[in-house]
Amino acid sequence: MNPQQTFYWALAGVAALLLLATLIGWLMARRANSESSRNTVANLNARIRAWWAMVALLGFAFWLNKPAVLVLFTLVSFMALREFVTLTPTKPGDYRQLFLSFFIILPVQYLLIGIDWYGLFSIFIPVFGFLIVPAYTVVRAPDIDDFLTRIAKVQWGVMLAVYCISHAPALLLLNIPGYEGQNLLLLMYLLLIVQMSDVLQYVFGKLFGKTPVAPLVSPGKTVEGFIGGGLSATLLGAALWWMTPFRPLQAAGMSFVIVLMGFLGGLTLSAIKRSLGVKDWGTMIEGHGGVLDRLDSVSFAAPIFFHLTRYFFVP
Repeated sequence: MNPQQTFYWALAGVAALLLLATLIGWLMARRANSESSRNTVANLNARIRAWWAMVALLGFAFWLNKPAVLVLFTLVSFMALREFVTLTPTKPGDYRQLFLSFFIILPVQYLLIGIDWYGLFSIFIPVFGFLIVPAYTVVRAPDIDDFLTRIAKVQWGVMLAVYCISHAPALLLLNIPGYEGQNLLLLMYLLLIVQMSDVLQYVFGKLFGKTPVAPLVSPGKTVEGFIGGGLSATLLGAALWWMTPFRPLQAAGMSFVIVLMGFLGGLTLSAIKRSLGVKDWGTMIEGHGGVLDRLDSVSFAAPIFFHLTRYFFVP
């Protein structure tokens, strides 16, 4: 099977899962007989409709290949960073560092992926961005009130929304022997396992969840949900080994890493939201909140998955 056929089969599988979810949601809506259950089902169906839109957008970008994927992720990072900055108070003295972050650092990071410059891509933000942005800010606008806090907030936002998320499309950089021309499938694999892990943990948590992992941060995340959903997503990752350069056991190990890091990412960003006194990062995606609400798991999983793949599978 050639890479294009594999891509279409994978996309068809995702569509089949969504069709099944749509049917289940429709049946649940017909049987809901209380206000609480109707609200729960309505939220579920809103999430499913949003998934259809997101999968269609991703599928179209994947079909257009690498340039479209990079443009899509550039826009996604821009919107995620905007959500983060919107919820963290800024002052007039921060405008220069925000300008640098949005209009210099962000596009350059994705440009480096586009020209296959791994050496600079991997250090551009954590080295050059980390040092230059605060230095430029303090020279051009010496407002030192809460300077450390304000700089740290913006740098956290850039790391999460730009640097970490950019490691997902950076999978297109990898030259894996015997896997040439199939890197879009590896990106699809990462996104599929991350999102299916979130869904399965939600389902298992609703069905069997009793023990909160961090009740003050996210009462809905339970030990039972993490174990049941995480193991299910790991098994799914092992079953999808055929769309990766991994053997089945390797795929199981890599998918477990994706699940674990995605869980920790969701938990960490939930703690940040709670400290800011908000439930969601935004309202852009019906039933899901903001862009960063959907990519909190990706922001932690993508860099680890990228570097493990590069270390073990790229000579």
